[in-house]
Amino acid sequence: MEQRTVAFCTLGCKVNQYETNAMMQDFIEAGYEIVEFEERADIYVVNTCTVTNMADKKSRQMLRRVKEINPDSVLVAVGCYVQVAKEKLEEMPEIDLILGVNEKSEIVEYVEATIFQRNELQMPKEEKERTEKYRQLVGVELEKNGTSILEKISNVAEQEEFVEFGPVTYTEKTRAVIKVQDGCNQFCSYCIIPYARGRIRSRRPEWVIKEITKIAEKGIKEVVLTGIHLASYGKDFNKNIVRDISDDIKYEVGEGEFLLIDLLEEIQKIEGIERIRLGSLEPTLITENFVKRLSKLSKICGQFHLSLQSGCNETLKRMNRKYTIEEFEKGVELLRKTYPEVHLTTDIIVGFSGETEEEFQKTYEFLKRIKFYKMHIFKYSPRSGTVAAKMPNQIDGNIKETRSNLLMELSDKNEVEYQKRYIGKKVEVLLEEREGEYLKGHTTNYMVVKVKTLKELENTIQKLSIIGVGDLELIGDR
Repeated sequence: MEQRTVAFCTLGCKVNQYETNAMMQDFIEAGYEIVEFEERADIYVVNTCTVTNMADKKSRQMLRRVKEINPDSVLVAVGCYVQVAKEKLEEMPEIDLILGVNEKSEIVEYVEATIFQRNELQMPKEEKERTEKYRQLVGVELEKNGTSILEKISNVAEQEEFVEFGPVTYTEKTRAVIKVQDGCNQFCSYCIIPYARGRIRSRRPEWVIKEITKIAEKGIKEVVLTGIHLASYGKDFNKNIVRDISDDIKYEVGEGEFLLIDLLEEIQKIEGIERIRLGSLEPTLITENFVKRLSKLSKICGQFHLSLQSGCNETLKRMNRKYTIEEFEKGVELLRKTYPEVHLTTDIIVGFSGETEEEFQKTYEFLKRIKFYKMHIFKYSPRSGTVAAKMPNQIDGNIKETRSNLLMELSDKNEVEYQKRYIGKKVEVLLEEREGEYLKGHTTNYMVVKVKTLKELENTIQKLSIIGVGDLELIGDR
């Protein structure tokens, strides 16, 4: 039988990217070939996102695009948008298979069951037996006419355990992204994600340690920990469980206390890993105790993404965020006192429901004072199914655009000012990719540096002198 091909399109966050890589590995192990999304493939998997209305639209666009490339392909819709918009997707006849967030780990079985349904009469006996085995394994009920859309979407609200893909690594150039947590209990008024991903579920620490140990053995020097709500890692663990971190170490988790900082302390011990980077963090995580313990870990990168969303307490309250700007600023002061060269980045939503000009000015002045290295600015878009979508006083699109532009200008100004401070200094850079006669990489605080060299130094950490500033990047010299 000719080897089947499968192509992927991934929308959204690093968690989705990690899970796509896991699905890719499952297909490879089952004998499939991975090809680019624009190529003609037998199977297309679109890993959808639903964080905004625009993400929903993009998910639908990519799904519709598939049959233009290959009308005979099997089209699989998976992920967050699927989880909250199954009814809309069922109205798209081009989709052959709909899988929810938790079914990604069984995607090969479901795809082969779909192929079995479509081609049952034409299949050779041995192929039929193989797919029949898969079909029975996952318990998929198939209609005899072979025209129904198969669906398997579990109720994520009832999910209590982390779905383990196994030791699979999503690698960005020379760093590996590790999913350690899923779900969210915050229920911010603008956010649909708790409904798409369910409640918090933490990955067993022994699985995280095993995966990162294998990554280190491959020569990868930097890991990035990610999750839907990373700060909540460990808060769902049952009381008094024993966690086997390695063959010779066991941890008694009394009162459920094995949290993110405990996990970081274990990762610090893994030989070969030189940098540990954290994904987006909830500001409430940044306490004196957390920062004190964190400061003792030499591999932690001095760059933190603290999701602020607004610099106005009234707006934060309507967003159902669980902190004030005073508490946020205290956390910033702690980090800057502990890490003098720390770079802080954040997310900001402009034009949120009821945001007056006075509230926006409070946000603007707060951001001027904090001076983030970089800010990701989002114009609020009402998300169907959320509390904020029903709030009064929705903001005009032109006002959102004006406010967004002001904050993006402030962000660019801050970034350039930060970069100019480094001229004449020496920094350590993990070189990642070649760009002509230059190699580019990142410092520990995630500044982009490029150096002119013909030597093959990818995936090495080099000490470089900064001699100038380019287009929002530093120019280094060996």
